[in-house]
Amino acid sequence: MLNSTLARGLLALLSLLFAVPGSGWFQKTPSPPPVPDGPDQSCLCHLTGVLDDCFCDIESIDVFNNFKIFPRVQKLSERDFFRYYKVNLKRPCPFWPDDGHCSIRDCHVEPCPESQVPVGIKSGNYNKFSQAASAGGGVSDCEQAHELGAINSTLSNQSKEAFADWAHHDDAQDHFCGLDDEMSPEAEYVDLLLNPERYTGYKGPSAWRVWNSIYEENCFKPRSVYRPLNPLAPSRGDDDGEGFYKWLEGLCLEKRVFYRLISGLHSSINIHLCAQYLLDEGWGKPVWGPNVQEFRQRFSPAETKGEGTRRLKNLYFLYLIELRALSKVAPYFERSFINLYTGNTEEDSATKEQLLQILNETKAFPMHFDESSMFAGHKMEAKTLKEEFRLHFKNISRIMDCVGCSKCRLWGKLQTQGLGTALRILFSEKEIKNLPENSPSIGFQLTRQEIVALLMGFSRLSTSIKELHNFRTLLKDHR
Repeated sequence: MLNSTLARGLLALLSLLFAVPGSGWFQKTPSPPPVPDGPDQSCLCHLTGVLDDCFCDIESIDVFNNFKIFPRVQKLSERDFFRYYKVNLKRPCPFWPDDGHCSIRDCHVEPCPESQVPVGIKSGNYNKFSQAASAGGGVSDCEQAHELGAINSTLSNQSKEAFADWAHHDDAQDHFCGLDDEMSPEAEYVDLLLNPERYTGYKGPSAWRVWNSIYEENCFKPRSVYRPLNPLAPSRGDDDGEGFYKWLEGLCLEKRVFYRLISGLHSSINIHLCAQYLLDEGWGKPVWGPNVQEFRQRFSPAETKGEGTRRLKNLYFLYLIELRALSKVAPYFERSFINLYTGNTEEDSATKEQLLQILNETKAFPMHFDESSMFAGHKMEAKTLKEEFRLHFKNISRIMDCVGCSKCRLWGKLQTQGLGTALRILFSEKEIKNLPENSPSIGFQLTRQEIVALLMGFSRLSTSIKELHNFRTLLKDHR
């Protein structure tokens, strides 16, 4: 009897672990003033305590992120190696007829001419392995373009070996995302600092179709099981979604984790939009800032039928997943052979030093998620499940090419690629441990595109955790 009671208790505890957020990417309804008067309806008062299955409490994550990680990641994101991201925003949607790109002004992405991109970045991914691959010139950005020196095409033997290994690297191995072809003439460099993620006004059927396709068709869920939606979505009668969570309890750990990852990513994106909201058009100078009412609409228990707290807890779960990936990939970057190459020796050295400081902080975090519990059953069944997990996520990364808003597409592609890279790292432990110190390895490589997506994607999660603290303060001040 005792064992049976204990088992039921453990099952009940695990059932609280996994949830999904509401849909609606960049939805907007007419909003009251950004900081309304009236009683506090914040869901943050319930956002506390231990995150199930992680042995980590939310308060510890808040302190760790807001005081140790967030300031460092913000500085790193301003470095040239990380601020320039090459992406193809013109790939057609592979799943349904293209709705066309929205014409809203704030959806526009301003590409960075290659002449203004640091020479080491545009001269080839293999340059991160050797400073000798190019004669370093000055580094420029999109705000102040400088004359760049010619690239030295003379390669050392070490660089030739590195490039040969790179060329033979199998891009398909264990990738969780479909990577853009950086050699495509439609791929362009974007300065992420000049194209920040924020509310754009993108909404309507196109936006809903993207998230509905992700949740309804790619999250291991039959259409007959109703997933609770954001109240801003079309209503589905009196179903409050509890049937969904009863069904979810019966899924294996890996499939429930999949839901939580997508839920956390969705929640993080919504927080960014609430935190950088167009408050006032002004006289040609738009004012951006936090919109508390919009935050309440997306996360308040009263306005989301209790979903708000689940959504935010999933954000913390995703944060722990990517934090764990950074701690595990540290040995890859700690090798003296790896150089985050831009063509500016001082810049590159400082960038790598900042990155290693962040990675050391992640390794010191005492309450990491234990990924060893995933895909740990019968070997053949686990392999099949892992492949299914990977293909589902890869499909979601391709759905990002269906987003009509260019800026939303940019940040959606970057953040899904960052999460996909984190997942690949988590399940490449053996390959990372066996990396040679002084030469590249075919067993595990990261492209520059993946490195940028990994760190900038994590930077977005770190920003979300920090913004929650800011919203908590705003809500407290306007009770």
